[in-house]
Amino acid sequence: MSGLTRFKMIALGMLAAATLFFYPDSGSAAGPPPSDESAACLECHAQHGLQIKFKNNDKLEAYVDADKFKSSVHGSLTCSSCHADFSAGNHPERTFRSKDQYALKSSLVCRQCHADEQLKKSSIHASLLEKSETSPVCSSCHSAHAITALSNGRKYATEKQYCLGCHKHNLHMTLKSGESVPLNVDETHLSNSVHAKLSCYDCHFGFSTSQHPKRDFKDKRHFSITQSESCRRCHFDKYTKTIESIHYTMLSQGNLKAPVCTDCHGSHRVVLARSDKSAGAQSCGKCHRDIFSTYASSVHGNAMLNEMNTDVPVCVDCHTAHTIEDARTMNYRDKVPEICGRCHANKDIMKKYGLSTNVVNSYLQDFHGVTLKFYKQQKSSPDEGKRKSIATCTDCHGIHDIMKSGGASAMAVKTKLVKRCQKCHAGATDEFPDTWLSHYEPSLASAPMVFGINLMYLVFIPFMMIGLLLQILLHIWRYAVNR
Repeated sequence: MSGLTRFKMIALGMLAAATLFFYPDSGSAAGPPPSDESAACLECHAQHGLQIKFKNNDKLEAYVDADKFKSSVHGSLTCSSCHADFSAGNHPERTFRSKDQYALKSSLVCRQCHADEQLKKSSIHASLLEKSETSPVCSSCHSAHAITALSNGRKYATEKQYCLGCHKHNLHMTLKSGESVPLNVDETHLSNSVHAKLSCYDCHFGFSTSQHPKRDFKDKRHFSITQSESCRRCHFDKYTKTIESIHYTMLSQGNLKAPVCTDCHGSHRVVLARSDKSAGAQSCGKCHRDIFSTYASSVHGNAMLNEMNTDVPVCVDCHTAHTIEDARTMNYRDKVPEICGRCHANKDIMKKYGLSTNVVNSYLQDFHGVTLKFYKQQKSSPDEGKRKSIATCTDCHGIHDIMKSGGASAMAVKTKLVKRCQKCHAGATDEFPDTWLSHYEPSLASAPMVFGINLMYLVFIPFMMIGLLLQILLHIWRYAVNR
């Protein structure tokens, strides 16, 4: 036989239509040994690499997994039972426009044994037969050769078990774009999800044991966006927050890459985001790869990802989870001291790492912090350029690339700080940042002269106040005596 005709026959074997499975004894796990005819066919069909090319240039591998075929419900059949025109001596050439046309015509073979009356006994298949504009392709759900009994006439205690009767198998849906979306659900993931107690139709409304509508999607992205709309039925409070976010704004403007609920939380393996801060940060990193890489090398990211330290902030701690604001706006910039202060003003957290909680107050009380406060009170600044020049935490310490201010990275931090100072303070030298106390209270070890002067003022000022008060009292007494 010619190689081409052999390839044609192989392709037919791949997408031969599958069947419904209502007979309890039809799906033995081991399966009977294949017939001589099937064994002869598998000598070629069990090898990878054989392909058929359709008119639209689509290609299809004509491989049949021998073990899966043997254990399938059709394992006892001969190949010619479904492929009646093919035999060891006859491999007719066939021409098809595309995979879809081939799969549709192949599925008609199933109807030779499984009549419509039998198929309609299942509500799901009855729905497909009644509502589908074209004849359903059996192999879309049941595969072609690795056919296993999906129901076997069993009764299910719950709707979830009913759905998993099919969806625990390797099912796929082909979209208009030609992309394939997996429809199989890992029961372990589902049982460990926060939605474990929900029924399938709570999210997939319109689907039930009696309804299984056919839906068409343009591509994978449209499929994901459409499916995520189910979340707002229960989480409407969270959904309303996302409407105010930069992600929703981008999505509404036509940027389909903007994330939706399922991109961050998953679909069936949904877990509490706060239960694993590291996983939450890595979820953001799927889109913000460069930023996540920078964060991972920072003092915060290193502590989170390498030391599993949950005290350090991750993306949602600064940007929130749902009301994600554009960090480039002036409104967000004004909030930076407040955001940093959530951790750096927390005495319990700072005490663990020997850090001072005075960093936030010292900023708010110095020139930069006081000026920022005045501009915020004005709501709108007449000169936005000047407002942007007011240094905040991120200007000096960085945004995602925050490093320790001491140790080996001290020089790098100082070099970066000098450049920032020079934007406003022309002619600032390398020693300019040293004139500040870096937010920390002076001590005998770090700044003995400043510490001594402060101590002197602590003694001298009360002494002066007491002396002034005493002088006033003496004047009053003298005036009263002389009178």
